[in-house]
Amino acid sequence: MMATGYRYKQNRFQQLRGFCYSASAGSVSDAARRMFLSQPSVTQQIQTLESEMGVKLFERRHGGIKLTPDGELLYEMAMPLVEQVEALEILFARRREDAEEGVVDVAAGWSSILYILPVPLERFRRAHPKIELRLHNVTGEEGLAELRAGRVDFAVGPLPDSPNDIEFRPIATYDPLLITGVDHPLAKSRTVTLEEISKYPLILPPRHLSTWTMVDAVFRKHGLAYKVAMEVGGWEAIKKYVEIGMGISIAMSHCITGQEKLEVFPAGRFFPKKTYGLVMKRGKILSPQAVRLARRLLTGSEKTKTEALPPGERSRPDTILQEV
Repeated sequence: MMATGYRYKQNRFQQLRGFCYSASAGSVSDAARRMFLSQPSVTQQIQTLESEMGVKLFERRHGGIKLTPDGELLYEMAMPLVEQVEALEILFARRREDAEEGVVDVAAGWSSILYILPVPLERFRRAHPKIELRLHNVTGEEGLAELRAGRVDFAVGPLPDSPNDIEFRPIATYDPLLITGVDHPLAKSRTVTLEEISKYPLILPPRHLSTWTMVDAVFRKHGLAYKVAMEVGGWEAIKKYVEIGMGISIAMSHCITGQEKLEVFPAGRFFPKKTYGLVMKRGKILSPQAVRLARRLLTGSEKTKTEALPPGERSRPDTILQEV
């Protein structure tokens, strides 16, 4: 039983190939030439096929061969399969080059989904309307887990530390900003120090995210105590609570659209810039669809360098943020 199964897997396609080519040509010798085999080899393939299937496939006649009724039935069923397998390499290469259908899974946090991805994804969707995009809203650690488990093609976001099995390709770098309500005491200052910032309650994303870690590290480095008044998920919510005066925050420039009722101060003297990029599992072979999207994000983004304040944003150019 095992030997029969093995023989089937190893030889069945070649047997069907020899049979179909012989049937279409009406000659075993012509089939042998097409297959670059000897005539006895093709004859043996057909005889073995007949023996294993328990039927007679050809009537041998002077000057040629003719299909039996069983042979006609098998030819009708097998020839399309043989043709498809024969053309598989060409069809595969063609489909791989076209790659106009399929699915791309991307892991990203809310910041990337709301502020970084909309423009390039909209352009990608217009260019490739049949490729489905799936965005997985995750934290940084969750994104790495999704990558390692093979559930996403790549992630988009910051990567402070790059593990050995992860590759990071930068897309854009953004500047840190201090944001306050328009009536906040700091909004009226000409000079703002880190010590003054520490005196006011902060509104930050959840503590397991990178912004909290960054802000905490800066204040600790300078030996300053600080207070977090609110821990809120999502920058749109944070900006809303800053607008109504419930606290101040440290945001990256890509989160500020220019439509907010905020005072905005460059904060690069105190807080580091943040680089967002493609996060990929090292050695993973991406699908053609994922490669196309990755290229769009790496080369097609309008935000490919460090950015200043968005045009039209409410800001205080006369305000200087000073070192402690």
